[in-house]
Amino acid sequence: MTVATQFWILLTESAPWLLLGFFMAGLIKVFVPPAWVEKHLKHGRFSSVFKAALIGAPLPLCSCGVIPAAIGVRRAGASKGATTAFMVATPETGVDSVSLSYAMMGPIMAIARPIAAIFSAITSGILVTLFENKSDEDLSSSSSCSSCCTQKNKPSCKNDNNNQVKKSNSLYQKLIAALKFATTDLLADTAGWLLIGLLGAALITSYVPQTFFLEWGNGVVAMAVMVLIGIPMYICATASTPLAAGLMLAGISPGAALVFMLAGPATNIATLGVIGRELGKRSLIACLVGVISTAIFSGLALDATINYFGWSIALAGNQNHHATGIGWETFMALLLVGLMARVYWQKIRRQYLPSLMNITKA
Repeated sequence: MTVATQFWILLTESAPWLLLGFFMAGLIKVFVPPAWVEKHLKHGRFSSVFKAALIGAPLPLCSCGVIPAAIGVRRAGASKGATTAFMVATPETGVDSVSLSYAMMGPIMAIARPIAAIFSAITSGILVTLFENKSDEDLSSSSSCSSCCTQKNKPSCKNDNNNQVKKSNSLYQKLIAALKFATTDLLADTAGWLLIGLLGAALITSYVPQTFFLEWGNGVVAMAVMVLIGIPMYICATASTPLAAGLMLAGISPGAALVFMLAGPATNIATLGVIGRELGKRSLIACLVGVISTAIFSGLALDATINYFGWSIALAGNQNHHATGIGWETFMALLLVGLMARVYWQKIRRQYLPSLMNITKA
């Protein structure tokens, strides 16, 4: 089977669930105001950590999008532990990546992934809270708040309340806004990495024998390798899914694939740099310890559970189905390709056409 054929099979099997996940992410974006998020992350040393993990898990933000959001949450007064939990939970999972996990790896992985991500975020946030001195936390929180709100002449704090969704918006308008966000901003943020992930999965499936990882594809060693691979990668939760599915087809265990999907999005270089700069080196070390230890623990627990109950994982691309004609999956794949092409055309038009027009006028 060629790489192009395998790529198209993966795309058609994942497109319906991916589009559904994008739309659900758009609904969360429109119906959950940022002010509500910030309100629940300000108070409570440990309760705010739990809230941050639960709030961040379904949000439609990838590894790059979570950085400005987390900085905004932190400077609005959120604790270091809550900020860390938010930064870990948000890129590790989301409604779009969970739906894609279901399409490519079945219900077991779709359920295990968000549970492990929330567990990872809570553990990391608690470790950061315990590592930090209470006095340092109070000082940094008060300074971050006062630096913004004590300057009466600056409208930045006042604008936060004015940027909420207008009450006059009807349900129809909000649904249209959710659809627009899902097919423009969110798709633009994830399209490139999603295509890279699908291509990587197609390459792995086509050229790596299924027996390649069988000798060391299970256990702590394999999971440690997944951590080392995932940490330097700048990849979002959605794009990591097809890569993890390809690695599973090549022979790694579901637990090792779960480790890759947790460690990759949460521990990229950009996110770690922001944690070190905004929260300090001690918080950075605590976050790394939390993410890595919980990822490996979750992977081992998943493998042990699957082996105990004798469950099987149904992987996309490993099912020999050759549908004739244009089915609904093919239609959804073509729709997704069209939306991606539209996003890239808009990006090209914004970046390059003005320059070409100026050159023509000159």
